[in-house]
Amino acid sequence: MKLLVTGGCGFIGGHYIRRRLADVATPLRRLVNLDALTYAADPAPLAGLPTDDRYAFIQGDILDRPLLDRLFAEHGFDAVVHFAAETHVDRSIDAPAAFLQTNILGTHQLLEAARAHLARLPADRRTAFRFLHVSTDEVYGTLAPDAPAFTEATPLAPNSPYAASKASSDLLVRAAFHTHGLPVLTTRCSNNYGPRQFPEKLIPLMLLNALEGKPLPVYGDGQQVRDWLHVEDHVDALWAILDRAAPGAVYNIGGNAERTNLDLVHALCAELDRQAPRVDGKPHADRITHVADRPGHDRRYAIDASRLHAELGWRPRRDLAAGLAETVAWYLAHRPWCDAITTTRYARERLGRGA
Repeated sequence: MKLLVTGGCGFIGGHYIRRRLADVATPLRRLVNLDALTYAADPAPLAGLPTDDRYAFIQGDILDRPLLDRLFAEHGFDAVVHFAAETHVDRSIDAPAAFLQTNILGTHQLLEAARAHLARLPADRRTAFRFLHVSTDEVYGTLAPDAPAFTEATPLAPNSPYAASKASSDLLVRAAFHTHGLPVLTTRCSNNYGPRQFPEKLIPLMLLNALEGKPLPVYGDGQQVRDWLHVEDHVDALWAILDRAAPGAVYNIGGNAERTNLDLVHALCAELDRQAPRVDGKPHADRITHVADRPGHDRRYAIDASRLHAELGWRPRRDLAAGLAETVAWYLAHRPWCDAITTTRYARERLGRGA
């Protein structure tokens, strides 16, 4: 397989690339990582990989159609895994234009380049080609406390500029399949966590604030519910879908681990109490503070991933408690990585952002 990964220097994309290059059982002839290296990108983990002639990094933007056409022509890709996106809800509220540019127009350019590439392939390779679009459960909107979990048939009802931009890209991908016959796949995952996550996201934000003795800001009453999925379980699911799913399919990917934001922060604090107790002997949870709620904050997300289990045999392997313990240990062991981000590439004040 010759594979194009967009956004491979992001959190999930980076984990995906490392797993693909390490998988000796799966033939991989070429993997090209196309990333614009915006503020949240982190090429450092990939730079630490052993030298591998199969891997190439290209700094570039998915909005750059001539670049996309050149890469498809040079490498003759068999599949695209599309992670590249602006993803942080708070930033989309403050400045939505970048989300429309990357998530909607960028996805359009990538689809068009893939469609032109597909037309040039011989018949056997056209049949095998896949375009995997990685999306989010936020496109479904919000759930009542007792409502059933999102299924793949749940109507799209996004409530933030970020979610609306991802829903728009999902619909473009759907249209490329139904109108042009592009063999696409779409996945919608719940909240990811794990090592190397950029510290504007809930778990690393809380961990680093706690270690720096800063307040732990929780939006509103903290009773917003999210389902948590370890990033390594996520990339396992993505590979199964790319390898075996039928074109046009949509799959939800969830961790079967619903928690309120407040409960999750308390669990993180308890784990920090075990692994990195405060010098004053007080619990880390003492620093939890409630801040004004985010505008349009969705109350609950929940994923029904039963279709993925029934059709492809995937289910999450990591328990949330064990996954959080592993994640806390990773951040404690990699403070220089965290400090480099928080003091240079991520210098803005974090305390105003909540969970």
